[in-house]
Amino acid sequence: MSSKPELKGRAARLAQLFPSGPGKAARTPFVLLVVVLLGGGLLGLLVLNSALSEGAFKLDDLQRETKSLTDEEQALQRDIDAYSAPEALQRRARELGMVPGGDPAFLAPDGTVKGVPSPAPGVRQGSAHIPLVLAPEAMPNGSTPTSGR
Repeated sequence: MSSKPELKGRAARLAQLFPSGPGKAARTPFVLLVVVLLGGGLLGLLVLNSALSEGAFKLDDLQRETKSLTDEEQALQRDIDAYSAPEALQRRARELGMVPGGDPAFLAPDGTVKGVPSPAPGVRQGSAHIPLVLAPEAMPNGSTPTSGR
């Protein structure tokens, strides 16, 4: 005798849907699924690691470029400070033939003059007053005042 009772009707049709051997699931699809999941996970980690490494290299390049540009900015600022120092401005003004001004006079809002103005010192030749600032055409040997640079 068989250990299974014989089924009839609807129960027999449902019993046909299930495998009739011992309860063993097929292992091949499960193993394949696990291998695909592990492989996909490893591939995803590899792509993520590569993207992070690329970002780190770009960050390093940008930091190096920032340092270079900062150094250049500081050098340019030092040049600006050197050119705008009072001594440098005075030297360049003298090279251009400029002289310090005399005493200033101020106008009050009502039109009165406050103070006594005095002219800037110039070079006197005979009775004519010759200014120290000359037009480029009037310069001796045809040089411009800024050609000394």
